[in-house]
This record gives sequence, C-alpha cells and structure tokens, in this order.
Amino acid sequence: MVDGPAVESIGDDLHRTRNAPVDIAFRVRGSGPAVVLLHGTTANHAVWEPVGDALEGRATVIALDQRGHGRSDKPAQGYSGDDFVTDVITVLDALGVQQALVAGHSLGGRNAWLAAARHPDRVVGAVVVDYSPYVEMPVLDQLEERVALGFRPFASPDEIEAYLRGRYPAILPGAIERRTRWGYRLLADGQWVPRASAPAMAKLIDGFRTPYDREFREVTVPMTHLRGSKSALVSPTAWLRTIADRPADRWVEVAGADHYIPEERPELVAVEIARALDT
Repeated sequence: MVDGPAVESIGDDLHRTRNAPVDIAFRVRGSGPAVVLLHGTTANHAVWEPVGDALEGRATVIALDQRGHGRSDKPAQGYSGDDFVTDVITVLDALGVQQALVAGHSLGGRNAWLAAARHPDRVVGAVVVDYSPYVEMPVLDQLEERVALGFRPFASPDEIEAYLRGRYPAILPGAIERRTRWGYRLLADGQWVPRASAPAMAKLIDGFRTPYDREFREVTVPMTHLRGSKSALVSPTAWLRTIADRPADRWVEVAGADHYIPEERPELVAVEIARALDT
C-alpha cells in the first residue's frame, strides 16, 4: 500500500510526484534551506531559472509547474487557492521536506501567502511578488481576456517568440526563450500550442475573485512584498490598501518594473528571497 506521493524523473532535469491526487512537475537543485518558487498564470517553473541560479549555492530551490501548467496534471476542476496550496504540500511531502520558504509571482504570490496561512508549521516565510488581495475586478476581467487570446496555434518557435515579445515587452531576452522552450509543445500537425490548459486558466482566474484577504491578514510568519512601479495588475490604490493590512511586513516597490518582476529584475528578487531566508 502506498502511504504518500513518491518522486519520479521525467527527463529534462525535471521530476514529478507520483500517486498524488494531482501530480506536480518540478525542478529541484542546490542545497540548504528549502525555497519553493511558484510562477504566475500561463507560465511554468522555468521563469524562475535566473533566480534559482542565484540561490542554489545557499538553498534547496524547488520550482513548480503549478497544476494546469507545464508538465503537471491538468484536472477538469480544482483551481481554487486551497487546491494550489495542497500541491505545495504534496511536493514537500514527496521530497521529505518539513519546512520551506515559499515565494511566488502573481498567481504564485497569492498561493504563497495562502500556504503560509494554512500551514504555518510547514511554511516559514512568504515572498509575494506583484499580487494583492485587492486587485480590482475590472483588472481581472482584462486579465481573463488577455490570457484567452494567447491560446492559439503557432507555426514555429520564432512566431511564438515574436508574440511573447509583444505581450511581455520588458522581460529579458532569455526569458522569452525560456517561455518558448518550456511553455509550448509541438503537435503532430506541425503546429505549436501552449502547454498550459485554457480551461484551467479560466477557472483559476475566476478563483482570483475570491480575495483571501482574511487569510492574508492572518499570516503569522514573516512576509515580503514586491510591486513593479509600472504594474498593470496591482494598482497604487490596491498596493496601499495591502500595506495598510500588514504595515509591519517588508514592502519593496521596484522602480521601472511592470508586473513581471522575476523576469525583469531576477537579481533583485533573488536578493529579497535570500534576505527572507536570513530573517
């Protein structure tokens, strides 16, 4: 009888849980205290590669493909915040890791603070990158429309890269290549399509409409928050309201960055995660 999830290699330096209700793909490297990295909507573990490069000398870095994304399972249902938190604990259990710092961007940021709220015995701190319980509903409506437009076939990786450069104008060139390489798959007809699931994205964005603000206020472990000064997701009003909830946390506004801070300023994000580890 299997007591819990196991781990198996799936190639490309990736692993997956096995025998979990939802199996999760992830990359693990480095040694030291555990840091779990959670990407944003439609992305995958690889967006964290430069941050992982900077941290692996001092931490065990575990970057997930969250459910519905990458090489993880894509169930028909189950995209609430608590479902994503369950996956974090699944991976920690499979690796035999008792405690970890959880850092996340956007969707992953929401999941980071919720994991800290639900599992203070397992999550020793959280780093939340450009997300807030108070993202306005019209902003979420625009996000839903923008994400849906990305689910179409592409003729080649070059066409994908051209699309991504238009969608994410400020992220670094290497980030464009990583999103192309890890985020798309080739079909038998020669077309390239996203690895993320379109129905899953619609469900998880609908899940954003539950703010989890009570859980946010109730987190007992240290938290750090980053916002891009040009963020289109976390407005100045939402940012100030978020600070008012937890004035004792660390708050960092990244000048000149938009929403995609880990792919624009990875060195700064790595420094803040390292600082949180020291804290």
